[in-house]
Amino acid sequence: MFDTHVDADGKRVLTFDCYGTLIDWESGILTLVRPWLAAAGRAEIPDDLVLTAFALHQARHQQPRPALLYPEVLSRSWGDVQATFGLPDDAGQRAEFAASAGDWPPFPDTVAALRRLASRFALAILSNVDEASLARSLRLLEVPFILTVTAERVGSYKPGAPHFEAAIAELAAKGYPKDAILHVAQSRHHDVDPASRFDIPTVWVDRRYGRVGTGATISNAAVPLARVPSLAALADAMGL
Repeated sequence: MFDTHVDADGKRVLTFDCYGTLIDWESGILTLVRPWLAAAGRAEIPDDLVLTAFALHQARHQQPRPALLYPEVLSRSWGDVQATFGLPDDAGQRAEFAASAGDWPPFPDTVAALRRLASRFALAILSNVDEASLARSLRLLEVPFILTVTAERVGSYKPGAPHFEAAIAELAAKGYPKDAILHVAQSRHHDVDPASRFDIPTVWVDRRYGRVGTGATISNAAVPLARVPSLAALADAMGL
């Protein structure tokens, strides 16, 4: 089911999705909003239903409005979640949710695994957020990245092509041709599928293994080169 060895022959740079792969956005979101649901008398709403509603509303704002900055996407998405579950519209909650991305925690294995991977590969990030939010998350990740590509910078949200187009061009300018890239991500919708259209192989980090549903992302059947349950497992599979 999982790959105990990942063939990275010829690969010199790993590009990562950040939120959902390196950063545990699902626990970050739920830690923030669970008290709000309880205060509104809606503590019975399951976590996965909250995350699924968020994923659908987020996509609805991102794709038709690619220039919309991510904090505004978050604000609008939480407003839609409030309406979906019959919660009162709360501007304070929307503002707090909008500012929360940089506070979401790394997965427990992320920092140590990144250090192991950095011993062999250059690292880069392709993220669907704004520059300021990512800057805060980078401080939590601790390791250096040679390139970051954000939705704010390219004026687009994955699964659109501009993140990958920018990464390919800018990595090539740094001496890393496209065939040296291996993309690592949790979302098959946002990352595995579009990367495949550029003939970039991917490792699917199946962070939701053993759980029902797709959580804060959207279902997609794109097929990766390899599948691992965690970033630590990826480092193991590469012999690091």
